[in-house]
Amino acid sequence: MSRQGAAQGDLIENPLRKPVNTLAIVPTKSSKITVLARKAYNVLLYIAQEQGIEQEVFRAPLQSILRGVDFNSNAREIVKQHLRAMVSTTVEWQSPTAGEGEAWNVAGLLAHAKVYKQGGENWVEWSFAPNIKHELLEPQRFARLRLDVISQLRRHSGVVLYEICARYRDVGLTARQPWPWWRPVLTGSPDTEDSVKQEYRFFKRDVLKLAIAEVNAVTDLDVELIEHKAGRFISDIQFRVGKKQQEALPLRHPPVPVDLSQVVRATAAGVRSEDAEALIQAHGNEAMAAGLDALVKRIANEFPEPLRDPYRYLRALLESSTAAAAKKAADGATDPPASSAAAAAALEGWTAEWVSKRRALVMAEFEALSPEVQADWVGRLRTHLYERGVHPSIRKRLETNGWKHPMVAGELIRYFKGADWDKPTPQELLTIAAQRGSR
Repeated sequence: MSRQGAAQGDLIENPLRKPVNTLAIVPTKSSKITVLARKAYNVLLYIAQEQGIEQEVFRAPLQSILRGVDFNSNAREIVKQHLRAMVSTTVEWQSPTAGEGEAWNVAGLLAHAKVYKQGGENWVEWSFAPNIKHELLEPQRFARLRLDVISQLRRHSGVVLYEICARYRDVGLTARQPWPWWRPVLTGSPDTEDSVKQEYRFFKRDVLKLAIAEVNAVTDLDVELIEHKAGRFISDIQFRVGKKQQEALPLRHPPVPVDLSQVVRATAAGVRSEDAEALIQAHGNEAMAAGLDALVKRIANEFPEPLRDPYRYLRALLESSTAAAAKKAADGATDPPASSAAAAAALEGWTAEWVSKRRALVMAEFEALSPEVQADWVGRLRTHLYERGVHPSIRKRLETNGWKHPMVAGELIRYFKGADWDKPTPQELLTIAAQRGSR
């Protein structure tokens, strides 16, 4: 049975009908759902809904699911990696609205998957677990999603936020949830000992703002963050959802394949696929393509010495290019861009200066606390260092010299402000660059 019915309102015909219980999935262990894996799963689900619930297994050409894969040795491993993760990763299935949809516990994204050749063409075969198949293929409660729109989103948080907000496009307001609930949902990673200590302001800066900006820039939705306080602190958040007044674009049929071309290029150049995906998420496909062009040239040129770490070189190129582009836009500069080496050196200098200032501010903030509060933090730090198994010399310095000792201060700052305390935003780097330029 093929899918029946048409889209409602301003939506196109035959969007993906994604069950509400698949919108806020979270891995149950240490694995992570990448943005490419989520996009690929959406394509598999769309194709399966088109082929019909009567099918035991579903089949489609590999190129209709993934673009840029010629199935050489590098590409083959990447495909296997993503399919393996979909089969082996168990996730908690939950709706963004408590009590909505069927009460699933945990299940894998796919029951099985395989890649095979047929008529000289690579094909993918997959199936879903019998207990969730019906709800996946003929859902009663679902979000209507445009896969042509999702294909343009590059952040996992952006894809998830779009999917959840699309569920509430006719309601105008998403469900309200405690802000820590959103963290694993939007990042695609289960909470860890470190992540649960993250302050809301950093989650807002590093995840929420970027996801909202991307959804508003790319999709047919306008999304606004709503914060709810308990006393002086943010406790819950939700999102106001509006529909843009624009004509809907026709959906390509079949849906746009997930682009793996840059990941395949990166692995061929010696960059791990997971690192390549992270760089694409941070900088985009176009910047990644330009960076890989430069990386390939550098690998071919072994003067003055062979390149030892392709990933670090590529990351420096992309970060320096991002910073340089942002500064140029901010300053309205017309000068030609500096060499990649000079840009990387400038970025390193800006970062070092920002970290130094940030460290001084955090130390001053901690020193301004009352002796009782300081003692409480130091006591918790002592336990934390022991549980982490840090070198005994650091714990000894804490006992003999106190938290201000250079060997201890870094550990205190990281524990006090979180693991990302020393990672500036592009805007913060631009401030440093502007200050340097005015000296």
